[in-house]
Amino acid sequence: MNELQQAGQRLERATFAGGCFWCMVKPFDELPGIISVVSGYTGGHTGNPTYAEVGTETTGHIEAVQITFDPERFPYRRLLDIYWQLIDPTDRGGQFMDRGHSYRTAIFVHSEEQRAAAEASKAALQAEKRFKGPVVTEILPAAPFYPAEAEHQDYYKTHPLDYKLYLKGSGRDDFLERHWQRGEDRERLRDRLTALQYEVIRNKGTEPAYDNAYWDEYREGIYIDVLNGDPLFSSLDKFDSGTGWPSFAAPLEPGLIRREADLSGGAARTVLRSRLSGAYLGQLLYDGPEPGKLHYRVNSAALRFVPREELAAHGLERYLELFASGDKDRK
Repeated sequence: MNELQQAGQRLERATFAGGCFWCMVKPFDELPGIISVVSGYTGGHTGNPTYAEVGTETTGHIEAVQITFDPERFPYRRLLDIYWQLIDPTDRGGQFMDRGHSYRTAIFVHSEEQRAAAEASKAALQAEKRFKGPVVTEILPAAPFYPAEAEHQDYYKTHPLDYKLYLKGSGRDDFLERHWQRGEDRERLRDRLTALQYEVIRNKGTEPAYDNAYWDEYREGIYIDVLNGDPLFSSLDKFDSGTGWPSFAAPLEPGLIRREADLSGGAARTVLRSRLSGAYLGQLLYDGPEPGKLHYRVNSAALRFVPREELAAHGLERYLELFASGDKDRK
């Protein structure tokens, strides 16, 4: 059984091996519906292995992460989408500069439903012909999982400088950029979008003030990422900033918004991106309403508005209760 219970929620587990587990936590961590991401060891033939023992390549274990998640808020198929974009699925001998059995890739499935989703996802990736070689990542039944030592948990938070240096030095980021930001991908995106949408989303452009779709839209509803449909902002948090752009005091799902320091244009600013699609959204300012005074100034071109009465048709029915109660508490 893969189902867990927590305060009335139906939770599941997902287990992914993708090379060094230091690099496999941050991409999943703090997304909506993700309860925990634990680094550990699985697939071996000894009990309670240590980091040093696994490193000898004699225990049969693989470094992996085990994710506890709410499938209603973040379905397993989306975890798979993230996973494939973290690894080189054509490498049988390890991942990037980490070589050996303990660093190979694998998806450990906890149910037949997960197996079917993983097999379909793998087949779709192979059909894309994104990589020169075949996709060799194995799909295996879940095995006993042993959490790693405390110093290996949340490594990106506890050792931020070491983590960044390791991530860059491993070659992982460069590989992923080459294969997931290809010219073909940019052209496909250009075909999907209007010229203005592409300029905003890809080139950090700014649409005209007072001449955009949602600056004066105040119906009840949810604003979603125009690229992948992620729910980003709610009308409950929208306010009239007097700027001529859609403005929000808070995101609907903080884990789906990424803040970045930006020095282009000769001045420091904080820009906003949709975390999973990478779409440029706008800027974070500090002249918003009390008590937080945050002002998420967003381009309409990066958003699509779903009115309250259409939320269920878009798979967003879980947000209907927000409007029924007027309650802004997301916890």
